[in-house]
Amino acid sequence: MPPNGTDNSIPGFIAVETGDAGGLPLAIAWTLADGRIKHTLIQPDDEWLEAELVSLGGYSLEELGSMGVSPLDVIRELEGDHFNATLYTAGVGDDEAALSQLFDTYGLDPFVELAPADSLYDDLAPGDWSRARGELFGELGLEPLRPEHEVEVMLHLHQRLNGGDAG
Repeated sequence: MPPNGTDNSIPGFIAVETGDAGGLPLAIAWTLADGRIKHTLIQPDDEWLEAELVSLGGYSLEELGSMGVSPLDVIRELEGDHFNATLYTAGVGDDEAALSQLFDTYGLDPFVELAPADSLYDDLAPGDWSRARGELFGELGLEPLRPEHEVEVMLHLHQRLNGGDAG
């Protein structure tokens, strides 16, 4: 049963992939109201690359530059999909830091608020959501560090916990 008993809408889930050191935003994914997942690589801003300890994770600078979109385009897309919304994440602190870097690049204040995804489920004991999330990654054969996989798992888990037939 949904947390409030009647709402079958899909919450907004979001995940940001960052480099090992420095928290450089490399890729981002979020759900849309219809359950689809939007994701993209992010072209690093020149200022981000000036830091000594910048990490591009498993990506090359060429790959991010040619296949990614600009941070401003990411912000515009997110604004179009989730302006003034609360988005749910598995890693609030890391995702907040990465989103702050996107917004700070343009001197903008974030227009989304992040909350822990497990806060959607009042009936779960502490740790149950994290355990179920970990098991679902294995069931679906997905990778936890890829944002589109993080969002897909949160979406499937939400549907499962609310009596839907996900997975």
